[in-house]
Amino acid sequence: MGFIETIADTLKASTQRAPETAGDDGSTGAYWCDGCSERIRDVAVDDRGLDVDDEGTPRCPSCGEPMRFERTAGSGCAC
Repeated sequence: MGFIETIADTLKASTQRAPETAGDDGSTGAYWCDGCSERIRDVAVDDRGLDVDDEGTPRCPSCGEPMRFERTAGSGCAC
């Protein structure tokens, strides 16, 4: 293999993405508290026993403020 092929293979490998394995549990995002910077994945709200409003929006367990929902951008994580 020549020098050019080695460089081309290296560049090609650096742009490949890892397989999408995160999110297989049905998660579509996470809830964030802007004041506390606390993050809770949407699939963990019920497990954590958080208080929720009539629309299902959880309240931050630290400060009690409503949390903001952010959807994943297809990156494989809810970050």
